[in-house]
Amino acid sequence: MIVLDYPYVSRFLADSVLELGQSVLDTPQARALVGDMPLDYIDEIEFSARLALGGKVYTNSENGLEHVLRCRCNEDLARQIDICKDKALFRETVAGLHPDYRFQRVSFDGLADFDPSSRTCPFIVKPTRGFFSLGVHVVDSPTDWPTVIKAIEAERAVLNAEYPEAVVSGGEFIVEQAIDGEEYAIDVYYDAEGNPVITNILHHSFLSAADVSDRLYYTSARIIETWLLPFTEYLRAVGCECGFRDFVTHVEVRVTDSGDILPIEANPLRLAGWCVADVTAHAWGFNPYECYFKELRPDWDAILTENQGMATVMVIGDLPPSLDRTTIRSIDYDGFQSIFSNVLELRKIDYRQYPVFAFAFASMPEAELDALKSTIMQDFTRFVVTK
Repeated sequence: MIVLDYPYVSRFLADSVLELGQSVLDTPQARALVGDMPLDYIDEIEFSARLALGGKVYTNSENGLEHVLRCRCNEDLARQIDICKDKALFRETVAGLHPDYRFQRVSFDGLADFDPSSRTCPFIVKPTRGFFSLGVHVVDSPTDWPTVIKAIEAERAVLNAEYPEAVVSGGEFIVEQAIDGEEYAIDVYYDAEGNPVITNILHHSFLSAADVSDRLYYTSARIIETWLLPFTEYLRAVGCECGFRDFVTHVEVRVTDSGDILPIEANPLRLAGWCVADVTAHAWGFNPYECYFKELRPDWDAILTENQGMATVMVIGDLPPSLDRTTIRSIDYDGFQSIFSNVLELRKIDYRQYPVFAFAFASMPEAELDALKSTIMQDFTRFVVTK
């Protein structure tokens, strides 16, 4: 079954739902997002009954988790979701795999009394329930702490105006040590026996040491060849600690210079958000949603043989928080697309509702990635026409 909700449903996902014959929870949001597509809608009673019987479920957005959790008709599924959604609980659950990693919960009211000198800098502070790098701050020095608290206070109302409390909450934060190393985002499902099956690995490339944005992700044959086996074994260990079964999740990790794999977060019941999981079809030619529902395993040996030397990238056309989006008159989408030599797909996003104007998927030789990073180093206000 599928739960479709805001902020975005891609045409590829909607077509996949139709082709796979997956039932869709009948909500106003789902019908608004897919229009008049003849999907197999089911009501909440039928949805709950199927959940109780252990039916597979996928939601494109964390907004949709509320529908799954509300009935509490499958307590084991609810348990798996809760472990992922609460970043502190996730860390607590997998703590046995990382006994030296330091973190703690801090309430919003407790931030003012928190002693930043008790932590080795730099460290990270972020909502325990968060999404899309919202509310994430790097603290480089204890003297930064008052400024960070003021920024969190200012962001709090904005966060929950754009996303539900269940998705992004400013009520509780996790303070954790910063992890030096390369960051990767992994789309994976666990089968009925708890075996992890990876459908894609994206390198989350940051533009500077202080960058915490989601602007650039890419995948390549080199990335899959290097990390498929290590990440599969690591996710097997995570799955054992968390008790994941018949479960799909988007896991973010960092790999230290010494090769240690450390978790950042796990996002429940979905692959990459905003339907970025569609990049798998662009890059590798198979449907990740079909893999999950049919428990298919990608034939990586054959796939990678045909895709050497190329990278498939996803760039988010984000807008700086300081920009008053009500003053935007138009976006120069042609100029944004000109960044790439081979655009596979451009998704225009309602920038009045979200701090993003587009997602771009493109293909390029992996050797050209450094040039792309230099091009997107600046903010994208150069593509914004204001009133």
